[in-house]
Amino acid sequence: MKSYSTLAAVDLGSNSFRLQVARVEGEQIYPLDSLKETVRLGAGLGTNKRLDQATCDRALACLQRFGERLRGLPAHAVRVVGTNTFRVAKNAHEFLPQAEAALGFPIEIIAGREEARLIYMGVSHGMPEMDEKRLVIDIGGGSTEFIVGNGYEPEQMESLYMGCVSYSQRFFLHGKISKGSLREAELAARAELQTLQADFAAGHWQRAVGSSGTAKALAEIMQLNGLSEGEITAQGLDKLRDILLKAGDAAKLQLAGLKPDRIPVLPGGYAIMAAIFDELEIDSMKVSDSALREGVLYDLLGRFQSQDMRQTTVAQFMSRYHVDVVQAKRVEKLAGMLFQQIVSDQTVDQEVAMQRLSWAARLHEIGLSIAHSGYHKHSAYILEFADMPGFSRKEQLHLSRLVLAQRGSLLKAMHYLVDAETALQIVALRLAVLFLRSRLDMQITGMSLGMKGADMQLSISAAWLNDNPLTEKALEKEAREWKGIGVKLAIRPV
Repeated sequence: MKSYSTLAAVDLGSNSFRLQVARVEGEQIYPLDSLKETVRLGAGLGTNKRLDQATCDRALACLQRFGERLRGLPAHAVRVVGTNTFRVAKNAHEFLPQAEAALGFPIEIIAGREEARLIYMGVSHGMPEMDEKRLVIDIGGGSTEFIVGNGYEPEQMESLYMGCVSYSQRFFLHGKISKGSLREAELAARAELQTLQADFAAGHWQRAVGSSGTAKALAEIMQLNGLSEGEITAQGLDKLRDILLKAGDAAKLQLAGLKPDRIPVLPGGYAIMAAIFDELEIDSMKVSDSALREGVLYDLLGRFQSQDMRQTTVAQFMSRYHVDVVQAKRVEKLAGMLFQQIVSDQTVDQEVAMQRLSWAARLHEIGLSIAHSGYHKHSAYILEFADMPGFSRKEQLHLSRLVLAQRGSLLKAMHYLVDAETALQIVALRLAVLFLRSRLDMQITGMSLGMKGADMQLSISAAWLNDNPLTEKALEKEAREWKGIGVKLAIRPV
């Protein structure tokens, strides 16, 4: 894969949208430019979990501005991630194409644990390397991520659906703060946190670190108002509680360091942080300047330096689900050869398409660990819903579709066969699985797969077919499957 001297990351959070452009020097990243806009995407979620039009318009205007800054950068040098609000909004699939058009780059919706992994990567690269376990906490607009790790390696990761935007809206309507509302917010957060105590409470780490807006805002407010000496502390939180209750309204707060865009979400963020300190027994917390977007940049850099987390995840899944590695490599090799033959005249990103087909081939039998019957369905389910570090939800869904379509009826794949890349990947994978059913190394003479007009054509040695009547019968059935969905796959003996 190519390398780039300039990379960019865009973090589409539930409170703020952030853009970071950086220069690459060896294995290090140096910031060149950054943009931040308080969009409050999460505030646009109604009770029906749909984004309202005003919020969508505000987000699209921001993305157009970001798009201007990113203009001219290669597609592979930019990674854009959407977080909690994109995960929960019921109309995200309607908004996403508009957002991508405004920005000019694809948007990946990442799972909560993947967000946690990337946050930890960003924080760990922004701090001195030390042999100690760190608890990293990132309170976002709609979710809060928790990670325990050592060095650059996360060991425990979790994401909870509580954030400064959602909690401020839920418990502190119009910014009003009372003892009752603060207590309700903290109790709600503590109830969520109880599930984490076994792995994240004091005793499992040596240092607590906060990242992103809420942690940075609280630390700055405490320092500038004499409540602490630059860290977030339990004593400082208690003093800030008295200040919040005395004001009774976020808009009436007179605090040095409290920025206007932080005022509406400070009560919710405070309540979550106070609950975290109580429930996880934290006395003090340092604050990191790095967070998700820096993690996205380092993860992107790793993809160009043979340190792609996705490759690691695929290898881990093959081990976890006891994949027959020799057979997986056979299928990968044959599927790749067939795909390269048939894709030559198509306008697809062949490097990315081959990579995805390779992953699907390596993982196509993971469902065998559950049951042989319908194993392709089990494989597809795992790939769609499992936590797969490094992969976006869209990438997981694509792999799931390829693996589901590897055998059996093609009717289940009709709605995504309209995409040329997916259709060609599927035919290559299906044929590879079909030919290698015996799970033996074999020489298939005179075989090539190509397009003849709008039709697919598989040429293969007539003598080989004569010696392998079971495969010949399977190929005839395969041709009928494609015909059943209106696509011609001609089997041509030569």
